[in-house]
Amino acid sequence: MSAANDNERRLCISFSGGETSALMAHRIVTSNSMRAEYDDVRCVFANTGQENEQTLEFVERCDKSFGLNVVWVEADVSPIHGDGTRHTVVDFVGADRTGAVFESVIDKYGIPNQDYPHCTRELKGNPIRSYLRNIGWQIGTYDTAIGIRTDEIDRISATAKEQRLLYPLVSRFPHTKPMVNAFWEKQPFRLELKGYQGNCKWCWKKSLRKHLTIITETPEAYDFPERMERDKAECGAGDARRVFFRGHRGVADLRRLAATTKFTPASDDARQYQPGLFDFDMDAASGCEETCEVEFGEAA
Repeated sequence: MSAANDNERRLCISFSGGETSALMAHRIVTSNSMRAEYDDVRCVFANTGQENEQTLEFVERCDKSFGLNVVWVEADVSPIHGDGTRHTVVDFVGADRTGAVFESVIDKYGIPNQDYPHCTRELKGNPIRSYLRNIGWQIGTYDTAIGIRTDEIDRISATAKEQRLLYPLVSRFPHTKPMVNAFWEKQPFRLELKGYQGNCKWCWKKSLRKHLTIITETPEAYDFPERMERDKAECGAGDARRVFFRGHRGVADLRRLAATTKFTPASDDARQYQPGLFDFDMDAASGCEETCEVEFGEAA
């Protein structure tokens, strides 16, 4: 553990792996005024083992192109009840792509879903905090920058001040989604994913329309959650068998619906989400945007 002075002004950039988050990180490290406010800035990316490969490639390229000095962390889950999730530092080459990290969380806490939304906490929030503690940053001694834009301020935490959460793309460098897109259109690279795909291959928070579109295009993306529902449905709290998706659906339900339902596939066309075109059954979601931003509530 490196020594740290609690009088230091510290900033953790929570890099989710999406284009909005990457732009935020770039703005911070190139802003003389913002960098002058802090003695130490760390940019951290938490890998879940179920990120799209394009996400990992994007994080690596942003790191090298923008000089972010990204620290890659993964959850280190203790099977002992009451032992909190720690972290392991990895890199692009060694990052888990099999889902082993995610499976270790399921072994202890069970399958996450709308009723048990612990995956972001255990796969992202707690590993990042564990890494920061390891370098001497205790909770309450640093700010955390989160990649949320001005057009999604409804996602801002109600306890942001208490948690020392900052939203630079709202307060310091206001950006909307079209502005983020305009930035990346001028760059020699960008995240090679469609908006509805998102960083996590099959995030349970996605709308049914997005799930049916993705499972039709890349059915293998759901192999991992399908195996978890088959082998790990009773892990965790010991209650009834769990499945991942809204409406108490499992992967088998999604595969069946994709094969038998006539639906308009998800697209990147923003007009699809105008109120008059919104179909609750198909488009209601549980908070999934292009990325899953870390929520730094109380550690568990």
